[in-house]
Amino acid sequence: MLDRNRQSQLAGSRQALSADLPYDVPQNYGPYGRDHGGRDDGFNPLKLLFYIVQYRWLIVMMAAAGLVAGVIVTMMQTPKYQATTQLEVLVPSAKVFQDIEVVSENSDVRAFLTAREKLKSRALAQRVAFQLGLGEKPDFLFPTPSFSLSNIVYRAFGLSKSPSIEERTPEEREAIAIKRILDDLTVNLVTNTSLLSITFVDQKPKYASDVANQVAQSFIDQRLDQTSETSDLARQFIQEQVLQVKQKLQKSEEELVTYAKDAGITVTGDDKSLIDSNIEALNTALAMAIQERLDAGRVVSQIEKGRGSSLGPVLESEGLQKLSEKLADLSSQYQQKLGILKPGYPEMQQLQSQIRELQRLYDNGVLAITDSLRLKYQEAQGKEADLKSKLAEMERQQAVFNDKNIKYTILKREVDSNRSQYDSLITKLNEVGVSSELKTQSAAIVDFASLPVAPYSPRLSINLAIALALFMALTASIIYIIELLNNTFTNPEQVEKELGLAMLGILPLVDDRELIASIADQKSGLSEAYRSLRTSLQFSGAEGAPRSLLVTSSEPSEGKSTTSFKLGQDFAALGARVLLVDGDLRKPNLHRLFGLDNVIGLSNLLTNTVRKDDLAGIFRTTKYPNVTVLTSGTIPPNPADLLSSQKMAMILTNLGKRFDLVIIDAPPVVGLSDGPILSRLAEGTLMVVSTNQVTRKSAKTALRRLRAAGANVIGGAMSKFAVNKFDYNYAYKYMNYQYYDYGASTPKIEGKVDDGAGQPAHAKSPAVRRLVRRLRSSVGRFVDRAKSAP
Repeated sequence: MLDRNRQSQLAGSRQALSADLPYDVPQNYGPYGRDHGGRDDGFNPLKLLFYIVQYRWLIVMMAAAGLVAGVIVTMMQTPKYQATTQLEVLVPSAKVFQDIEVVSENSDVRAFLTAREKLKSRALAQRVAFQLGLGEKPDFLFPTPSFSLSNIVYRAFGLSKSPSIEERTPEEREAIAIKRILDDLTVNLVTNTSLLSITFVDQKPKYASDVANQVAQSFIDQRLDQTSETSDLARQFIQEQVLQVKQKLQKSEEELVTYAKDAGITVTGDDKSLIDSNIEALNTALAMAIQERLDAGRVVSQIEKGRGSSLGPVLESEGLQKLSEKLADLSSQYQQKLGILKPGYPEMQQLQSQIRELQRLYDNGVLAITDSLRLKYQEAQGKEADLKSKLAEMERQQAVFNDKNIKYTILKREVDSNRSQYDSLITKLNEVGVSSELKTQSAAIVDFASLPVAPYSPRLSINLAIALALFMALTASIIYIIELLNNTFTNPEQVEKELGLAMLGILPLVDDRELIASIADQKSGLSEAYRSLRTSLQFSGAEGAPRSLLVTSSEPSEGKSTTSFKLGQDFAALGARVLLVDGDLRKPNLHRLFGLDNVIGLSNLLTNTVRKDDLAGIFRTTKYPNVTVLTSGTIPPNPADLLSSQKMAMILTNLGKRFDLVIIDAPPVVGLSDGPILSRLAEGTLMVVSTNQVTRKSAKTALRRLRAAGANVIGGAMSKFAVNKFDYNYAYKYMNYQYYDYGASTPKIEGKVDDGAGQPAHAKSPAVRRLVRRLRSSVGRFVDRAKSAP
């Protein structure tokens, strides 16, 4: 390990920067670090805003496409005009005589619903078509399509179709006109009023107003044409019929009463004869008597079988219950004393006599109850016989009555028929008396439809809103699918959540043509990022940075060699003796970065193919102070065998004693065993993850292999991160557009602006700069709180 005191001194100048950057210290990872335990914070509105910023161009293009689509759909629709007429339906209150009082009946809403259906009837539409002559107007019969691509041409050039009606018969034209009226006519009841709103829609404003007005007028005319004839003759005829039926009813009632008196027929209030009522009562009483006899018979049967003591009346008798209890008590005493005294003992004989006396009394009580039950049974039998005899007598009387009742029934049926006719005629006479007022109904036009000046459809604003909403929904689906299918890492948050690694550094994306210059320039953003990574490594362990650090990645070309190269320079700048070992024995690259040959190196040490004279020169000094390089050497046929040998472990152990820090540039992990083998030999492993390049599955597999091999993966570094992207700058608090440029610009002459474009001298005044810094700080704190909110 690097000496902790030396590290504290060398890194002192960096601690202030480390305190400001959350990812500089591995133990404090901010809102995206290990403190969250990989849990999901749920819905975050600010995160939604970041997605909008990230896919802003897609959203803008889709919004523009939606607006264009809305305009095209509007152009494809034929303009329609709408006219409305208001019709008042008057329903006069009815006057009904009830208990010599005049009662006013409220208007029934069914009348308005009936009027609405009549306004939409085919008969009324036929009348409107005839009165307006719509069957002879081709532009009404054959309008342009409501939605068609050809409408764009017609509306753009002002063209119109000229349909012909010669091929249609008058009947067909009339049917078409009626259908058009019914399809485009709407009748609604205005809430809490007696008004009906009649609305008609047409491509011609004149037709819209004319049809709406004519529908209302035709409805009124139809009501006048359907006036019923007077009800005086009907009332007079019904009155004559009432008098005739009344006389017939009186005569038939007199004949019925006379015959009933002569025949001695008595009829109860419910039109039953007295004999029928008596027979019905006798049948009921006989049924009850039979039931009583059956119940008493079952009790007597139990007595005959010697079960009288178990009958309910016996068990329910209080006297017998007391005798039974006393008898049981004496029997119990006798049995208890029998074990001591003999049966002939006087006390025992006295108990026996008491038991016999109580038993005699109990038996007599049971006998008295059973005798009463037998007597009850005999009474039930006698009652049943009497009722049967009486019923037989009444049935004989019924037979005689039935002979007399035949004529009585005929006379009664005639009375009922006459009474029914009389009641029906009286009801009809009352209905005719009030029908003139109940059926009177009229309507009046409250407001005529005016000629519409502007179409109500299509409405560009509504079409644009609908199209924009649909395209935004489609955009959201596209973004969701893109995010679902995106299997690479686009930001540090994903690396920390998916891999569970501490983000030790974020390395900005630099063009390949500018990579060497950016590494060489100590004020470049890339150099500053590597220094930040170095600071994080210094605090990655309890005793500082590991003495041996393995730098690897999941796949090739992720920037691990460049990272090893730059970390070696940065640690050496602190005064540490650094050795860079090219552990990639398959495709070495470290020697190219230092501009060295690769004749001999690590592979030669492992295979003992280096001469003793050349052994000292195998560790090459570089133009960078305190930086020594051990290249890979000759590419062997069995790199994995060499790296897993005991000699490799001994070499790294010895090198760790000679140098303060050994950085091993390892080959990628996926598909090769070299990286996991070397990771076991190093005290710490740094995993480089490239942005938008390596798949998440590949990175997880690589990390799993490293940990399975026993590697101490201390964290990760995200390479090729587009720092200058607008969405990253605002979506992640540890990035902003001046992050890696702090202090890089040279001081300007006071009173001059940066670009020299003739701006006023106060454009970059200290006050303005302080205001800008305060605004940026406030926005940064707001973003921090929003991202860390649960």
